[in-house]
Amino acid sequence: MPSKRLILSYIFDWIVIALIAGVGGGWNYIKPYHRPFSLVDLSIANPYKVHETIPTWLLIFVGLVIPAGVVFAVCLIFVPGPTASRGTPNSLIWKRKIWEWNTGWMGLALSLATAFMVTQGMKVLFGKPRPDLLSRCQPDLTSLSEATVGNYGSGFNQLWILVTSDICQQPDDDLLQDGFKSFPSGHASFSWAGLLYLTLFLASKFAVAIPFLPPRPFSTNPAHTSAIAPSNLKNKNSFATGKTATDSSLSYPSYSEDHVVPIRYQAAAPPVWTLVLVLVPVASAIYICSTRFTDYRHFGFDLLFGSLIGITSAWFSFRWYHLPITRGAGWSWGPRSYERSWGIGVGVGSYVGTEGWSHHPGSSPLDNGGPAGITDSERHDDPRRIEGDDAV
Repeated sequence: MPSKRLILSYIFDWIVIALIAGVGGGWNYIKPYHRPFSLVDLSIANPYKVHETIPTWLLIFVGLVIPAGVVFAVCLIFVPGPTASRGTPNSLIWKRKIWEWNTGWMGLALSLATAFMVTQGMKVLFGKPRPDLLSRCQPDLTSLSEATVGNYGSGFNQLWILVTSDICQQPDDDLLQDGFKSFPSGHASFSWAGLLYLTLFLASKFAVAIPFLPPRPFSTNPAHTSAIAPSNLKNKNSFATGKTATDSSLSYPSYSEDHVVPIRYQAAAPPVWTLVLVLVPVASAIYICSTRFTDYRHFGFDLLFGSLIGITSAWFSFRWYHLPITRGAGWSWGPRSYERSWGIGVGVGSYVGTEGWSHHPGSSPLDNGGPAGITDSERHDDPRRIEGDDAV
């Protein structure tokens, strides 16, 4: 049985993620800095659109609900995949499904929460006017002199001055405060944080990536790099385990220092249709960003920087919980060990220990498949699984 200590440490991880999102939500209750603006600045004179193309509720549905649903469905249906032998107990199968589902959702939550917190905090700090600020402001020209903060252009035209938000007579204070939250774009950061994370998750689970060639010693015999596979090879041997299996379409030599699998047979490009699987979320994020430009809510740089926040959060959060796409065989990292569930000291170097989930000395995360559901067949029959373990 998994130790309560370790389970509680992951529950606390969820609490921390919720706190990160809570901090981001708290920024909304802080009045943003109001950057002075000009009444003749045409870049902030766009009309205010009452009905947004992508309202906040739809953004949450597309950036959070849909990715969470897809992650859940993939883990429920496809995990653990063909690497689990036919005789694997259902208990281990469901442990792996639940573990992958948990890490899939934790990564998504961390990505969205981080992007949300950073974006909302920056909006308050910078207080940049939106492209539709003047429409929101409804300036009162009779108080022009009281709101003036710079009159360097008044000799040319009395309106060529900078004014503060004191000139605004907008009765809806929330609408006015939101007018100073242009940088960075929250729609851009949130959509990229959720949808790019979904792209990385799907690419990992279904191996949609540029073929990766792991570093290995290769034979110097020119015959081994022939464009045509040797016809006298009858057995398909795993170059990672040395075990023999039968394949009528292709055969490989056994692994040794002087005779190895030809480089061209160690990786292959995925089917092109799988690109659609991973590019649809990216295309959706791009479309959401475009609507913020056409709705006059953000400038181009606001969208670019918001996208950068979301992209960074998605990549970081995915790698926090998952192995590299090209080397991880679609798996997330295994759990921390019992003794290191809450932290480690200087010089230890890893949160994985020999005791695994249990507090019993000498137990291992991989014993009997472990709570994560790793099976012997997964370790021996899938070279990618071995590479993923080596990457730990």
